[in-house]
Amino acid sequence: MTTGDSGSDKASAHSHVQNANSRQITIALALTATFLVAEVTGGLVFKSLALLSDAAHMFTDVAALVIALAAIKVGQRAADERRTFGYRRFEILAAAFNAVLLFGVAIYVLIEGGRRLFEPEPVQSTGMLVVASLGLAVNLISMRILAGGKDKSLNVKGAYLEVWADMVGSIGVIAAAVLIGFTGWTWVDPIVAIGVGLWVLPRTWVLLRDSTNILLEGAPTGMALPAIRKTILETQGVAGVHDLHVWVSGADQPSCSVHVVLAGTADSDSVRREVATRLEADFDVHHVTIQTERVPCDELDELHP
Repeated sequence: MTTGDSGSDKASAHSHVQNANSRQITIALALTATFLVAEVTGGLVFKSLALLSDAAHMFTDVAALVIALAAIKVGQRAADERRTFGYRRFEILAAAFNAVLLFGVAIYVLIEGGRRLFEPEPVQSTGMLVVASLGLAVNLISMRILAGGKDKSLNVKGAYLEVWADMVGSIGVIAAAVLIGFTGWTWVDPIVAIGVGLWVLPRTWVLLRDSTNILLEGAPTGMALPAIRKTILETQGVAGVHDLHVWVSGADQPSCSVHVVLAGTADSDSVRREVATRLEADFDVHHVTIQTERVPCDELDELHP
């Protein structure tokens, strides 16, 4: 068996990425948590459901960022006798939890928004506008901070989506405040809250789907097993392929294991090296475990039951 890893260099690079993500999340958390208190207070004082729904999203932002930061810290722990793959999947659990949390908030806003449509309450649009504008500024700064790590970690992506959804909520609240201020239409407030809830739900579903796929050891998004199988079969010295598995332990760590049947007198070490090289070059899969066989193992099982 062989692997396509380069050892300590890749471990060092991964550690550097995790440290960068940790710094980004810490800064975003400090900004978001500081403003959360002001937004909750503003929502209660000015009686704005749209502002409270935005505050609820801000609360999930804080929870998501705390969980994301904790997940990174836990995920950096080395593998041990019980967790032989390490603790990277804790980050994926955190991403899934964040998705469920955001689902809950969106559903609450939809229910409360429906109630407010039939039982309208007075809204102080000026204070609502000021608080929402400050919230938008905090969201934009946090998004900018998190943007660099969202494509490298599903955990950071979850936190980024939380802040992104909150940014859209802030824009909606600002629009509602302006409209209420000019027209006095208080029903705009719950309409905006419901609209934000409906807008957030499908994006939350995508995050939940991706994190669940990783927890179920599904193939990474955009990586087709038929293409990988074809590449291996086209490698010189390969007569057959079976037991092919591709999965990720974290959002940025694709792994592959496969049984390769050797053709004729092909050298097993050479074939393993060539297969690993092609998988790394064509699919960016760096961690590969390859078992070479002269006779497919399923045929051996039939001969020796």
